[in-house]
Amino acid sequence: MSISLAGLTALVVGYLALLLVVAGATRRGWIPARVVHHPLVYGLSLGIYVNAWGIYGSVALATQIGYGYLDFYLGVAGAFLLAPVLLVPILRLTRTYQLASLADLFAFRFRSRWIGALVTLITLLAVLPLLAQQVRVVGDVAHLLTGSASPALLALLFCALVAAMALVLGARRTHLTADHASLVAAVAVESLVKLVALLVLAGVALYGVFAGPGDLQHWLDGPGQSFQVIARRLDPGQWRTLLLLFFAAAFLSPHMFHMAFAQAPSRQALLQSSWQLPLYLLLMALPAPLILWAAQYRDVAPPQAGLAYLVFTLFDTPGLAGLALLAGLAAVCGTLIVIALSLAGMVLNHLVLVAHPPGRHDDLYRWLLGLRRVLIVAVILGGWVFYRALGGEHDLASLGLVAFVGIAQFLPGMLALLYWPGANRKGMVCGLIAGSLLWLAGQWLPMLTGWPALLFIPPGLELLAGEPVWYTVTLISLAANTLTLILVSLVTRTSEAERAAAEACSVDAVIRPKRLPLSARTGEDFKRHLSDALGPEVADREVDAALDALGMSPQESRPYALRRLRGRLQANLSGLMGPSVARDIVDRFLPYQQGPKAATDDVHYVESLLEAYRSRLTGLARELDGLRRYHRRTLTQLPIGLCAFGDDDELLMWNDALARLSGIAGASVIGARRESLPAPWAGLLERTFERPGSHLYKQPVELVGGTRYLTLHTADLAVEDDERGGTVVLIEDHSEMKWLEDELVHAERLASIGRLAAGVAHEIGNPITGISSLAQNLRYDTDDALVLDTAHQIQALTDRVSRIVGSLVGFAHGGDRGNAGSRHATLDVQAIADEALHLIRLARSGQDIEYRNACPAALTVQGDAQRLVQVLVNLLGNARDASPPGGLVVVDARRHDGGVRITVTDAGHGIDASIRDHLFEPFTTTKPPGEGTGLGLSLVYSIVQEHHGQVRVESPLPELGHGTRISLWLPQAPHADRDADEPDPDR
Repeated sequence: MSISLAGLTALVVGYLALLLVVAGATRRGWIPARVVHHPLVYGLSLGIYVNAWGIYGSVALATQIGYGYLDFYLGVAGAFLLAPVLLVPILRLTRTYQLASLADLFAFRFRSRWIGALVTLITLLAVLPLLAQQVRVVGDVAHLLTGSASPALLALLFCALVAAMALVLGARRTHLTADHASLVAAVAVESLVKLVALLVLAGVALYGVFAGPGDLQHWLDGPGQSFQVIARRLDPGQWRTLLLLFFAAAFLSPHMFHMAFAQAPSRQALLQSSWQLPLYLLLMALPAPLILWAAQYRDVAPPQAGLAYLVFTLFDTPGLAGLALLAGLAAVCGTLIVIALSLAGMVLNHLVLVAHPPGRHDDLYRWLLGLRRVLIVAVILGGWVFYRALGGEHDLASLGLVAFVGIAQFLPGMLALLYWPGANRKGMVCGLIAGSLLWLAGQWLPMLTGWPALLFIPPGLELLAGEPVWYTVTLISLAANTLTLILVSLVTRTSEAERAAAEACSVDAVIRPKRLPLSARTGEDFKRHLSDALGPEVADREVDAALDALGMSPQESRPYALRRLRGRLQANLSGLMGPSVARDIVDRFLPYQQGPKAATDDVHYVESLLEAYRSRLTGLARELDGLRRYHRRTLTQLPIGLCAFGDDDELLMWNDALARLSGIAGASVIGARRESLPAPWAGLLERTFERPGSHLYKQPVELVGGTRYLTLHTADLAVEDDERGGTVVLIEDHSEMKWLEDELVHAERLASIGRLAAGVAHEIGNPITGISSLAQNLRYDTDDALVLDTAHQIQALTDRVSRIVGSLVGFAHGGDRGNAGSRHATLDVQAIADEALHLIRLARSGQDIEYRNACPAALTVQGDAQRLVQVLVNLLGNARDASPPGGLVVVDARRHDGGVRITVTDAGHGIDASIRDHLFEPFTTTKPPGEGTGLGLSLVYSIVQEHHGQVRVESPLPELGHGTRISLWLPQAPHADRDADEPDPDR
């Protein structure tokens, strides 16, 4: 059967156009985001593992080793079934530190650019046979279907088209870890095309060649048994070794690493793929034996190209042959594109940028992206060149085994990376070199040159001489790799940087970074420091991106926050140019400062990690973490304010009570230096630290809610063995106690005043009685009307003095409201105000002050007339003293809230805010010394309280900006008529 070259070209171009349409629709948002980011799409994209060997080579492998061909699928299924303990930790590292490739991961763990370069070179050598395998499939199928005499040229044109596709799908952004949703969607479509095409071909074999499952079983029990006997069965050792190779390829081959980790949308999606991918592989594995049995049933001879292309001889119709070709195209395109993307990033980060570090470019992003694009094209064309160099002498299985044995050399290092913190870079390099040299000598060079395997078999392993080369090479190289890694790591020293990286990578280790200060003091300083390495524009962009990701301000200055910003920047730059170059740039331009004291662990960061891993802890670790959380919660929810500082004065704890008291959230100050805390806390704590082991008692502190009185206790934590030191400060709010003490002092002061008032009343009473008697006698000594009027005035004033003295006596006895109430009567407010104004005008001072009585008539209150006149006289006297020359003092009254509100208003300068709250306390005065006793307003307050009224001060007046208004609210007289038409200004 043959297909025209034009038809083949149309099929290839049409398929690539379909991928472009899918990618474009995804990029433009035409496909809903819930579909694009669905875990099933990601699971299908992992089907990229099924390359050209999986499509065509499985049939040939089943012919040779029977059901042993299932190793190709069982190995990767086993790796994903172990996702929680194997793949998820790798995903955590790649996501946290933005590691896009296996070389990035090893360079990060072992803190060596040489390891990154070595891993890249070995990956390149291992992947070239795999690339050649894919390109050869294209050339063989083109030759088989079209009879073309130049399959290599057709393969080259195909590689050019795939390279263009790779540039569109994966080289649009600079960061290798960028979310290429279009790439994932396109690869998922390819996986779906492969699956549907093979299932259709299997269905045709089962129901078109055979009459159904029953007919197939009848043939297998009869004539088909002879074909099953021919197939060689793998011995258990070879079967397990194949399983190990495919197990390692599941997460160590560059295209699988890229799709499984660099493009993983979430941890949950990776966990769901642990059952999705094995199910997909089971469906992909079913067609191979059905197609093989159908060919054996029809006695179809394999084509000249080999058993791998048996499907094209079996299905000799254009439609079915086109379907088989479509499945191969889907496998080859996806494998070439993703391998090119991943390998180009590895070569750029660990070979090109290491040899030629990035400098200050006008557009660093465009420069890096241009290099990546060139390398993508070079990788794909390199696969074609390697295919041409081989000359088509090796079958698909041989090429695949060479690639997988090479990729398996990273397995010991990966297991050490995850589970053995004692491994170091020397052991990793030596082990990798030892294993890779044996692999190159045993497989790679013989494949390329045709020489016999240059492999030394150690004494005692002569039995391996009769085994297949791939089997012998695999066992010896992996054994040498593993033993060398272990022995060299045990006898050589591990650096501090490696230990820190090992803690970050190990599955069960807790990262313990050190609290070290940075040379940069703020986020803005980071831009200035990095501009020397990256240029101002790139530095600004990268720092702003890191600040936005952490939710920080460019003015952030807390040491803990700056350390997090530095780590985030290093991770972002790692995604841009690899961990080795990123680490060199950050260490050089954002260095840590070594202080006189040894650096201590970053406790806050350790606790944040424990919180993140809390759900994964088990056994004793979970119990200990529960105890830690209990004690932490105890300190956090303590009803007394608490803060803790490390040896370097960095704030480690700021509990909830202190956050409520200060109005400062703990998250905004944790990690700050003590001297950089907001006012007044820096100064207050400074005074506390100056007196270690003691306390500050009832310190007045101005906070948002007003003045508070705080007591601070300090306790130094002694450093014992490896325990951490520091200082703990307890902060008690004694404001209510202070106010209660002030009330008690005030009460004692009033009692003293009362005793004084009793004495004064006794001493003044006798002279006043004499004056009153003399004034009364004048009525009998003269008939002069003027003298008699004066005597009457003297008599009235002495009566007033007597009542004042009586008030003092009553004040001294705490007030007798019962007796006062017995003298209460219904009083006219206007008349009381007139009497008070008459009395105040008798004073010689204040003759230039104008007084106005604005109280309406017929407005009555219940009270003692003389005591209320005394109140108004005191208020009017104060208003007179506060008013400027020619000022106006107004007495007004209105009904208000079931009573009468009387106001005395002046136009003076107002009352100082510091005095206003204590205005009615004894001895509080606004007058200069010697001009006031400070008792007048205290008596006013006492009298109004006896009348069950209220006093309020308003100063300055809102309408004037100055002046004072004192308002008295007094109960209205019973049965008083209220004018319904009179407006109430306060309602």
